[in-house]
Formats: sequence, C-alpha cells, structure tokens
Amino acid sequence: MPEPQPSSPQPSGSRLQSVLGHEFFAPQQWKRRIALWAGAILVALAAIVFTKASNWSYHLFQIILGYGIWIPLVIMPIVFGLLAWATEGRLSATRGSGIPQVIGTLHIEDESFRQRMLALPVAVFKMAFTLIALMVGASIGREGPTVHVGAGLFYSLGRRFGFTDPKAASRFILAGGAAGIAAAFNTPLAGVIFAIEELAGTFEHRFSGLLLTAVFVGGVVSLGIMGNYSYFGEVQASLPLGHAWLAVLLTGLVCGLLGGLFARLILLSRRGPLAYIGRLRAHAPVLFAVGCGLALAIIGVLSHGSVYGTGYIQARSFVQEAAVTPGESFGIAKLAANVVSYWAGIPGGIFSPALAVGAGLGHNIAHFLPNVPAASVVLLGMSAYLSGVTGAPLTSAVISMELTDNQNMVIPIMAACLLARAAASIFSPTPVYKDFAERMVQDFEHQQAAHASATERVRAEAEAAALAGNTSAFDERAAPAEDAKDEKADERSES
Repeated sequence: MPEPQPSSPQPSGSRLQSVLGHEFFAPQQWKRRIALWAGAILVALAAIVFTKASNWSYHLFQIILGYGIWIPLVIMPIVFGLLAWATEGRLSATRGSGIPQVIGTLHIEDESFRQRMLALPVAVFKMAFTLIALMVGASIGREGPTVHVGAGLFYSLGRRFGFTDPKAASRFILAGGAAGIAAAFNTPLAGVIFAIEELAGTFEHRFSGLLLTAVFVGGVVSLGIMGNYSYFGEVQASLPLGHAWLAVLLTGLVCGLLGGLFARLILLSRRGPLAYIGRLRAHAPVLFAVGCGLALAIIGVLSHGSVYGTGYIQARSFVQEAAVTPGESFGIAKLAANVVSYWAGIPGGIFSPALAVGAGLGHNIAHFLPNVPAASVVLLGMSAYLSGVTGAPLTSAVISMELTDNQNMVIPIMAACLLARAAASIFSPTPVYKDFAERMVQDFEHQQAAHASATERVRAEAEAAALAGNTSAFDERAAPAEDAKDEKADERSES
C-alpha cells in the first residue's frame, strides 16, 4: 500500500492573504469602528460639558434667588412662555425628555422623521433650552436630554460615514442613547441595560458589541476627565433579612403607586379630566406654559425654594443622612413641581427629579420603620419610585446601585423595583416613555395617511377635470368631430 504523500506547506503569502481577508480587517468594519469610537468620545465630551453647564445654570439661579424668594414669580412664567414659543414649529422635537423621540426613531425608519427628531440643530437647541430652563429653576433633569443628544450625535456621525441604511442607523441611534445615559450618570452598566430594556425593548447579538463599545469608550473619556466618582457618593446601607424587609413592601407599594400616578398625570389622557388639560395646552401652549411657570414658582415659595432644579442636592442629603434635609413635605411638593414643569412642554428630563421625589418619599416611610436603617429605606424609595415612573425595573435597580456604589442592597432593591412596577401599572399600564413614543408614532402614521389621501384626492380631481373637458353640457361624452359629421349626413339622407 503506497504511503500518503505529505501535503505541501501553504505559501506564506497565501496565509497572509487569508488572514488579511478576515472580517476584522475589512475596510467597512474599520469605518464603522472609527465612527463608533468618534461618536462615543463626542457624546462623553458633550455630556461632561452639559453637566458642568447645568450646574453653572442652577448656581446662577440660586444667586438670583438670594435677592428675593419672590423673583421666580416674575421670571419663571416669562421664561416658560418664551421656551414654549421657541419650541413651536421646526424645534418641536426639543420638547420634553427626549427619550420618547429616540424610541420613536427606532420604530420609524423614515429618514425625514429621523432627521426631524435627531438633527444636530435639534441636539444643540435641546441643550441650550434645557440650560435656560434650569437657569430659572425649572424642576427638570438633564439625563433625558443627554440621551437625545447622544442619539442625535451618533445618528449624524453615522450618516457622515455613509451608514445610511435604516437598520445600521437604528444601531447607531441605540448606541448613542446608551452612551448618553451612561455618561450622564457615570453608570456604564445602566447605560447598556437602559438601551436594551427601555429604548430597544429587545436584545440582538448584532448591536450588543456596538452598545458595549460605545459605553466603554465614553466611560474611559469620562473617567479620564471627571475621575472615578459615584453620583450620590458611596452609601454604606444594608437591609438585614427579617422584619426589615417590610421596607421593601412599603416602598414598593407606596412609591410605585405614586410613580404610576405621576406617569398618568404627565401623559394627559385623551379622555377624562386630564384630557381637558391637554386640550387647553394644545389650544394655547404659550399661555399654558406661563401658567405652569407661575404654579411652579408658587410651589417653590411655599416650599422655601427646595423644589427648584434637578433635586440632586436634596436627594443626596437624604441618602447620606445629612444633618439638614429639605423637610417632610419635600417628596409630595417635588412631585407636584415635576408635574407642572413637564406640563409646560419645555425641554427637560424626569430622571433626576424622580430620584429626588423617591428619596423624599423614602425618608417619609422611614419614620414608620424606626428599627430599619433610614439610608436603606431612602435608597429603596428612590429606586422604587423611579421604577414606577419609567416602568423599567431592571434599569432603575442598576442605576440606583451604581449611583450609590452599593452592592449590599442588590436583592432588596430589585424586589422593590419589581413590586413598584406592578403597583404603577394600576395607573399607567404602559411605561411612560413608550406611551409617549407610541403617540408620536401614531401621529406620524396619521400624517402619512392624510398626506397619501390628499395626494390621491388631488390626482382624482385632476382626472375628473380632464374628463370634464371632454363632456357635453349634459355630462355625456362629447362626440368626436368625425362622428358628428357622419351623424349630420345620416340625418340629411333620412329626411
């Protein structure tokens, strides 16, 4: 039997060609990586600048407030009205949180719609208007706008690099939103979870790498500039297994119900008493915003100025068990301030204000549980209320743990968030961001249907007009000239 001949070694040139032909070295893949890295760096830098500018804006408001607690009664209605007027027309996409706009663009792959929601001018004005609102003490956050800005930057950059395919654009939008929330809070894990649970609502292997890379690169930039920090500082809180877990039940139910109520209030149902408020805002948006500004200023005066701004200082004082806290009525007062600020239709998010409300409510609940660590109850209340508002229990749990650098409360926080989501569904079955996004999608579809109907009507009228030109006075088809001559000749022959 002949021995098998040894195979000849593969030439080194062909091996090199095989390696270089791998997908990793494909020019299109590197083009996408460069776009992704550049976008993550831009989003991180934008988030840092936005954070610094937001702090400066609110500090300016505090200086103004020092000249008289009555000053917001004058400036707040005026600025709210001007912001409502400025966000009419082409800049209407800058209103509100910005997260519903991002979700809407993930569901509608129409290029004109995405341009209207995510164009660079929209991102720039979104930041500018939010800073102006904070400058007069609006009860809003910067995290939602940061998500909007991040998605807009990634979408615009992706298009510049030639990624115009709707599916590719969707992945860039998703990665930008994840990088935005991660950079806003310095919570990289929460950024990924938020994108999957809240923005996309699903998980695909194709965009998992995009998300992780965008969050990683943005996190490195943020870490290099801002340092390694926790949003609320390190919180050493724990919840012993036993009767202390009554705090999970109370915070989950109370904060979840109030979170769902808040979501229902800002959604402005299309039926019932809230529908009247919605119609009033649609009829006179500027005057309505002026009224909301006046209402917020009154709440601010009654609460001695504690409800203005993002609520970060107040929430931190509760979580850290500071010697001086805003007071027992802060949670409910801040909730009311958040409602009228969102009703005004001005740019601004609800994340930070929601955390502040939850911290205040947790502080109140802690009075009924004297044997449970107060910081633990505050942390549970903050997590549960955020879960009730957003309808995203996993994101709320991860954000709360990363904001406080606390790993001891993982199980209690997740339990409170799940319970809160169930309780919130009584008032708000659909998560608030998804509900807003669904309305946006429906409005777009109605506009498209109306446009198609109008086009069809114009075409039908044109055809009818052309047909009318060829009819007699009795709506009968006019006879051609030759047919008319033949008919006259027949008539003469018969006579």
